[in-house]
Amino acid sequence: MKATFQKYILNFKQASGTSRGVLRTKETFFLILRKDEKFGIGECCIFRGLSADDRPDYEDKLQWLCNNIHLERIHLLSELSEFPSIQFGLEQALLSINSEEGFHLFPSKFTKGEVGIPINGLIWMGSESFMQQQIREKLKSGFTTIKMKIGAIDFEAERKLLKSIRKEFNSNEIELRVDANGAFNPENALEKLKRLSELEIHSIEQPIKQGQWASMAKLCAQTPLPIALDEELIGVFDVTKKKELLQIIQPQYIILKPSLIGGFEGSNEWIRISEERNIGWWITSALESNIGLNAISQFTYNLRVTIPQGLGTGGLFTNNIESPLEVDKGKINYNPSKNWVLNLK
Repeated sequence: MKATFQKYILNFKQASGTSRGVLRTKETFFLILRKDEKFGIGECCIFRGLSADDRPDYEDKLQWLCNNIHLERIHLLSELSEFPSIQFGLEQALLSINSEEGFHLFPSKFTKGEVGIPINGLIWMGSESFMQQQIREKLKSGFTTIKMKIGAIDFEAERKLLKSIRKEFNSNEIELRVDANGAFNPENALEKLKRLSELEIHSIEQPIKQGQWASMAKLCAQTPLPIALDEELIGVFDVTKKKELLQIIQPQYIILKPSLIGGFEGSNEWIRISEERNIGWWITSALESNIGLNAISQFTYNLRVTIPQGLGTGGLFTNNIESPLEVDKGKINYNPSKNWVLNLK
């Protein structure tokens, strides 16, 4: 078996804002396997400034993987333990090359196009008018769960936007989630959570920056609305450390991004540990192309999820890989009548 990798730059249709800055492009890498007439592909989706494996030797490690692809899977994954996005790319590529149809990593009713996965509609940060426009579009498209990124513009303006949705739709009609990406200060976070809870918010992701375990634990104990850990999980590779983190902080939910936490194996380990502690979870994509999003979606469906997941990022790019993935009426679906179009070397 031969392995190569290819860098690919995804271009956003419009600049997308987070509390960490504005995104216009997104770098990713495709791991390509070939054996006889068979072909396999996986996506190593590094997230600059956020991924634990955002390191100067990232491409060197990809090359090491290509040079040593003949080694056993368990040895490769162990060697890549500090490179979660490469681990995930390898998992995908191996499933792909060993599948009957290269993009059906987990064949199911989802890949047959019979069942979709409920997802949230993502509202990116920006001006108040821009955020209002996104909200209107998502509601018109049939989403019943909205996730709004907050922390970039004035808190009162963001609360006003959420309040405008609540005036029109109650919590039984529209579920509201917010993601602060660590934008709040520990000193004022609880007060902001109290004000958000008045609007019947489902949950808030990462209200304060990761790494402040004592402050986050206190917040989770006192919060009037459920808290979901997101960035907090990044870079925590050891199973003992994972248990310690959840035992100390005791969040209401955790958010699983396979590209950032070690792919399918990393996600399954977090799920097992969280369920032992009665902590809820859901899965979110991390700006992958449709290659990675396809893998995450199929994996997620097989977990028999019932609440909306965060898998709606595929439509953000002008040059995404053409695929059978479609978003319709608040669900992501796989349309078998559509083809994959790979314009790769």
